[in-house]
Amino acid sequence: MTFLIRQISFTADGREIVRPTSIEKPQIAIGRDAACDIHLADLAVLPDHARVTRLNDRSLGVKATGTLGFTVDGRSVDRAEIDLAEGAELRLGGHRITVSRGEAGEAVLSVLRVDALSEASEDKEEARVFSLRGLLPGKRMSAWGMAIAILIGFLAVPVISYATRPAEDVRNIHDVKQDLVKGDGAWTPGPLSKAHHALEGKCETCHQKAFVSVRDSACKTCHQDIHDHAPPARIAGAREAPGVGGAILASVAHAFGKPPEGACVDCHREHEGAGPIPATPQAFCTDCHGSLNSRLKDTKLGNAADFGTAHPEFRPTIMADAPSLAYPVPHFERVSLADRPSEDSGLKFPHDLHLSKTGGVARMAGSMKAQTGFGDALACKDCHKPTADGVRFLPVQMERDCQMCHSLAFETLGGTVRTLRHGEPDQVVADLTAYYRSTGPARPLQLGGMARRRPGDYAQGQVYHAYSGAAATRAGSADAAIRAVFSKGGACYDCHSVVPPDGGKGWRIAPVRQPMRYMMNGWFDHAAHRTERCESCHAAPRSSKASDLMLPNLASCRTCHGGESSHADVPSGCALCHSYHADDGAPWLPARRLAPAARAQIGALARDRQARPDG
Repeated sequence: MTFLIRQISFTADGREIVRPTSIEKPQIAIGRDAACDIHLADLAVLPDHARVTRLNDRSLGVKATGTLGFTVDGRSVDRAEIDLAEGAELRLGGHRITVSRGEAGEAVLSVLRVDALSEASEDKEEARVFSLRGLLPGKRMSAWGMAIAILIGFLAVPVISYATRPAEDVRNIHDVKQDLVKGDGAWTPGPLSKAHHALEGKCETCHQKAFVSVRDSACKTCHQDIHDHAPPARIAGAREAPGVGGAILASVAHAFGKPPEGACVDCHREHEGAGPIPATPQAFCTDCHGSLNSRLKDTKLGNAADFGTAHPEFRPTIMADAPSLAYPVPHFERVSLADRPSEDSGLKFPHDLHLSKTGGVARMAGSMKAQTGFGDALACKDCHKPTADGVRFLPVQMERDCQMCHSLAFETLGGTVRTLRHGEPDQVVADLTAYYRSTGPARPLQLGGMARRRPGDYAQGQVYHAYSGAAATRAGSADAAIRAVFSKGGACYDCHSVVPPDGGKGWRIAPVRQPMRYMMNGWFDHAAHRTERCESCHAAPRSSKASDLMLPNLASCRTCHGGESSHADVPSGCALCHSYHADDGAPWLPARRLAPAARAQIGALARDRQARPDG
């Protein structure tokens, strides 16, 4: 069914303008609502006034949808049937709709506004009902008035208040939230972060000069121990030179008081919500590090632009030269994991043997479930204990982590168990000498004739051979027993590097190093990964040597982590693992990078602990 709607209007000089619209539907709506097919902007017409329906090829049906009807050829009705061949004239408010039949048989509705009401009176009624004209000042005056009010309230008042504020802050602790400067709260972008929450209401603490950005001097009033990321000259050389547009923007920013590049406010954004300070965007770091070697030709740092796609292999700091009794402070170097480095920790420890699901270790773990909480076999958590914050793991200690299986007991006296002194080789020699002096050369250690097993059936508090069975049969004297303890198969030799007597010095144990941190330029939180299994990142079940460096490489971390804008399980920007500011962090920094006083302090600490292989 086709309706041809002809909207008729007139120009100022009386010329007729016709705007035809063809509608292909069985029914059309007439009303003041703009959604109607025939829209009549007339207050005398309801929003949905009437519906016109094509009954057949020769006639139309018109029906009012509301309480107001319409007129057909001068008669007021609420419904009518119109023969297209004869035609008709509908009147709705100030509009006349002439109905006729077109040449192609379509229904033609010609709409003409005839202004039954005077145009002036209708305009006046519309203005009275739908606008505030006549009740308020004009638009131009209102706009100027609002602009002046804003300038007074949000600029003039704060400026005058700032200029006339007291020279001293006389507020007490109960009214610090009351600003000294009136009206400047309107300029605050948002609340301060948790770290600076105590400064709420003390804007002058950071904003020391009006219309000037926060300067580094204001930050360093509190943050006195903060360190530069690198020497200022290196930072300046690492920055990529700005283009023409960047130079223009920098000059404009400088004209409005923004400090030069490298200021604290470049990275640390405030007034972004009462929570932690947002992490630095990745782009801030990659501006320099994405192509660092192109500007700093002597840098040893690899380019890093995105963790998921452009990041160098991890380079942990390991011992290049193991500590010795002569020089207990080792030499450290950063080595790429791609080179498969190893590190002599001073221990002999096969992880694969202790984590095996079968064999003697597993059987012993199963037999000790009730008293230790072990499973059917040992697991990483049975020996490695996290720090209080869960970030790292404590060094393994003999007394806490090993002695439950590797007992050093050698005699019972009246129900009291005597043990060899772990970590004190001189005391071990003294105890064995005293033991044989009191028992005589014919009496070996009270071991019941059973050879020592590792770990065997012995546990903490039980007596066993402190050396192998073959050595035990020959240990008829203190010297022989001491040699057996420190020789192959002996209690000390099996786990430690033993240095035999030399130059008047007795038996000694090489220092043991159990680092709690390898990534000195990065950060890792074990607590954040507590849902993962240790074996997901550390290949301990396949390690047969204590020198194996079981650190996860870049590819391992990328199974979960990707760049800041990636679709990885954990999108990770630079700030997730790296800190911008250098940190002294002694004593973990390599000795060659420390000041002489700090190096001497580490040396004294190492010499004091050289006889304690458990560190």
